[in-house]
Amino acid sequence: MQRNTRRSGFVMLLGRPSAGKSTLVNALCGHKVSIVSPVPQTTRNTIRGIVTDERGQMVLLDTPGLHTSEKKLNLRLQAVVADNLPEADLLLYLIDPTRPPGDEERGITALLRSRDTPKVVVITKVDAEGCNIAATRRFLDAEGLVDVPVVEVGNLAGSAQPIGLVQLLDLVFAALPEGEPWYPDEYYTDQPPRFRIAEIIRERAILRTRQEVPHALYVEVADLEQTDKKIWARVFLYVERTSQQGILVGKKGATVTAIREEAEAILTSLFPVPVRLSLQVKVRPKWRRDDATLQRLIN
Repeated sequence: MQRNTRRSGFVMLLGRPSAGKSTLVNALCGHKVSIVSPVPQTTRNTIRGIVTDERGQMVLLDTPGLHTSEKKLNLRLQAVVADNLPEADLLLYLIDPTRPPGDEERGITALLRSRDTPKVVVITKVDAEGCNIAATRRFLDAEGLVDVPVVEVGNLAGSAQPIGLVQLLDLVFAALPEGEPWYPDEYYTDQPPRFRIAEIIRERAILRTRQEVPHALYVEVADLEQTDKKIWARVFLYVERTSQQGILVGKKGATVTAIREEAEAILTSLFPVPVRLSLQVKVRPKWRRDDATLQRLIN
């Protein structure tokens, strides 16, 4: 009888904000799993992406970017990362070669050195202008990661052939323990509909606004109706100030209408039936300082 050699495990992504974690998860899964924007710390929860092939199954844990701050929101995001570390069978450390490393980067390498968990370093954005791969590799060596496998990836969100994904998949599957899959083969995420709807709306709102609005925004699905013909959701977008509310609504409601239309189109492509949304923008002052709200939103 042939011995089962399929591999299965949890792969946690670590890195500074905007290192490319969510983009990599989407590329590996072949579907839109994590929302992506140029705004740092877009990811606020652990997002699970699932990759299954003949070698086995990896469950990708896309975590918030590690950012040094004593603000309540940032402390909660750091706690999300810490809470997931014991679950990981492999750590993927993503480093952006277009930015010089600083104290935050050294904090991450110190964390990696303190863990016995197998590791792989991923140098992202190698196709981007201004990337310095040689300097990044020197930094990794100086930080004591000289024996950790390194993969260079790029072209993950563009039309060109992705760089390094096949090599990365090979390394990850080889490092995972033998085991049975955690999810059915057809799954690429385990996010419930309410969460997916709220995240896509938040992504479109972030991309439609600037300045302080993206960080002052959270989204909640108040009502959700699902039938075999459509999904309908009533959704509240919360910001901290009346001025931010005006920006999000836009002139004669143009901005919030565009957010709704874009979100409906994306969600309809993700779900098996059309999705229709009702959006309302509300003000909730200082929500980022409220422990109960942060506990409810971020986990």
